[in-house]
Amino acid sequence: MRSVAALMGFDIAVPDFSTLSRRSKGLALPSTKSRATTSGPVHLVVDSTGLKVFGEGEWLENKHKTKAKRNRWRKLHLGLNLVSGEIVCSDLTVDDVGDPTALLGLLDQIGGPVEKFIADGAYDGTPTRDLLATRFGEIVEVIIPPPKTAVASPQSVLVPSVRDRYIAEIQTKGRMAWQKSTGYNKHGRAETQMGRRKAVIGPKLKA
Repeated sequence: MRSVAALMGFDIAVPDFSTLSRRSKGLALPSTKSRATTSGPVHLVVDSTGLKVFGEGEWLENKHKTKAKRNRWRKLHLGLNLVSGEIVCSDLTVDDVGDPTALLGLLDQIGGPVEKFIADGAYDGTPTRDLLATRFGEIVEVIIPPPKTAVASPQSVLVPSVRDRYIAEIQTKGRMAWQKSTGYNKHGRAETQMGRRKAVIGPKLKA
């Protein structure tokens, strides 16, 4: 709800958990299974997906058989803890916000340490790696596939970075072998979570 209020430009307070809890005393809910939780470091995998805004343009197109002038989109960013299976961070932004730009807001929602970070090639770059190192220290394992056109840094011969080692391993063993050896293939769980999320809220935003 805070994300929706920010996108609409409203400076309003969103009720916190305690307020909602006090007002829900008389609400009877069916019993549900408790979610799996973990107290250890988070193995974070992040991904984003586009959500089409179903608005006036689509209404006019359906009623008058006219073509909408411009499609509007929002972008949903989700962070999944591979250990517990929980969505531990989320944000809704306009479609022109890049994934690395939205990453800071996602990390602000995580209170504990992150031991492993997995993301697709959209997050590849020094800003992402510097942000993770600053926030969680050098011990965080960053698994981001370099693009096919990536080249090693000038100091890769003497002091290779993690990215340099990834590039060399992909050139030697192939990208599929690299995905298996590093655990990047677990990124598919985030894509599955996106599909589950869209099954709940639908592929379009109506408000």
